[in-house]
Amino acid sequence: MASKLILLDQDGVLADFEQGVRQLWQQTYQQPLPLAERRHFYLRDDMALQFHHQLDELYSSKGFFASLPPMLDGIAAAKRLLEAGHDVRICTSPIQAYHYCVSEKFDWIGRHLGEEWLQRIILTKDKTWVRGDILIDDKPQISGSLIPQWQHWIYDQPYNRDQTKLKRVNWSLPETWSELLQ
Repeated sequence: MASKLILLDQDGVLADFEQGVRQLWQQTYQQPLPLAERRHFYLRDDMALQFHHQLDELYSSKGFFASLPPMLDGIAAAKRLLEAGHDVRICTSPIQAYHYCVSEKFDWIGRHLGEEWLQRIILTKDKTWVRGDILIDDKPQISGSLIPQWQHWIYDQPYNRDQTKLKRVNWSLPETWSELLQ
C-alpha cells in the first residue's frame, strides 16, 4: 500500500475523553456522572441542563486534558501506522475555554506518544482546512468552510453508530484498520 497522510483525532480516538469526564466527576462530586446513555457527540447534549455548568467547569479545569486516559490500544495503533510508513498526524480541536486545553493536549501527546510526536500535532478549529488522505475521528459529521480532501473514517463510539456509510475503526479490532498496515 502506498504511504498515506493519516490524521488522527485526539479526544475520543487516542485519549478517552468520556472516561476522563467520568473519573473527574466522581472525584469532584463524590458520585457517578449523571448520564444514562450516550446518543450525541457532545456529552452535554446527553445530560440534564442542570449539570451543564458543572460539566463545563470540568472540561476547562486545569489538569483535565493532561490526565485523560489513553484509549485502549490507541497509542500502539498510532505507532504501528507510523511504522507502516504512513505520515501520521494528530489533528485535534481545542475547546472554547482553551486556557489549559491547548498546552495539556501537547503535554498528553508528549507523555503518551513521545516527544517526537509533538511535531506531528495540527491544532485547528476547522479540520476541513487540513490536507490528508484519511481522518479518523469520532465526530459523526465534520463540517467546515471547505470541502475536505480527506476521507472520513469514523472511530467507533456509542454516539456515532447511526453512521453506517463511513468506514468504522476500533483500535482493539485490528481487522477494522489492518488495510492501512499492508
